[in-house]
Amino acid sequence: MVLFVIVINFLIFELLPGTSGAIANLVSTGKITNHATVNALLIKDGFCSGFTAQGQCIPTNVWDQFTSYFRNMLTFQFGVSYQPPNQSIFDEMISSGRLLNTLMLLGASTALSLVIGIFLGVYAAAKRGSLFDSGWVTASLVTFSLPTFFMGLLFILIFTQTLHWFPSGGVVPSNWTIPGQTPSLIGQIIPRLQHLFLPVFTLTLFFYGGHLLLTRATMLESLSEDYIVTARAKGLSERAVLFKHALKNASLPIVTNAALSFGFILSGAIITETIFNWNGLGFWLFQSINFKDYPVMQAMFYIIALCVIAANFIADVIYGVLDPRIKYQ
Repeated sequence: MVLFVIVINFLIFELLPGTSGAIANLVSTGKITNHATVNALLIKDGFCSGFTAQGQCIPTNVWDQFTSYFRNMLTFQFGVSYQPPNQSIFDEMISSGRLLNTLMLLGASTALSLVIGIFLGVYAAAKRGSLFDSGWVTASLVTFSLPTFFMGLLFILIFTQTLHWFPSGGVVPSNWTIPGQTPSLIGQIIPRLQHLFLPVFTLTLFFYGGHLLLTRATMLESLSEDYIVTARAKGLSERAVLFKHALKNASLPIVTNAALSFGFILSGAIITETIFNWNGLGFWLFQSINFKDYPVMQAMFYIIALCVIAANFIADVIYGVLDPRIKYQ
């Protein structure tokens, strides 16, 4: 799968119109003015093997480009970003805090949405046809259908412009960029949580509905089995019946859903991070698309694919732990 992803990722950007001319486009629009930087990028990305005495590019063939690209992907040498300050993509991802910011945002929202969705889905299935069931199913469908940019802007209007409870965007207060204005580590906790609340709230509301509906559907099937009737006849509490018997036997699709949700964490939330000016991987990917920064896009798509493959593998392993009927040879 990893080899297949590497090949497909190369073909996508090789066949994408304008990829080979991206650097020339950046020069013509004035986004890159240093010719030494241009030449270094052309050689680094494998478009040129060198330059003639007149400064003309000596193009490389596709096989040489793929060989260089294949080696770089396996060693996580993603090259240099076209965006200033033209740093290494891997270093820019780590040192700028984008990776940590996305892990905080998507990690918190994914975990919260899973807990809320699974908990409400279990009780919605147990109370099938009741007002509780109909109300939460309707609410989950509404929040799952609304676009995140609409919910984000609505929350900014309510909580920032009207109530003045939370900031409208950013990871930290803007005055922290001034030397001497950054508080101590303890003093940073509350401001960071205030900036984190609205984007996490938006994504949690958007994600929990899918988890609720999936949990409810799998639980309804489990609750109709004979072993549930037997468990209740033995006098077990309703909580034990729901969570220790029904949920455990209905958990395989939920595990797959949870694993894929965490697998897509590093993809970032492009729309939400852009709305809240959250300096994460999703916002960086959005800026790269606008800047035609193909090395960053190629690296991000590769990393996202690796995370999804790893998530599927972990889900397969968990299957064997939860269900003893599944045997691996």
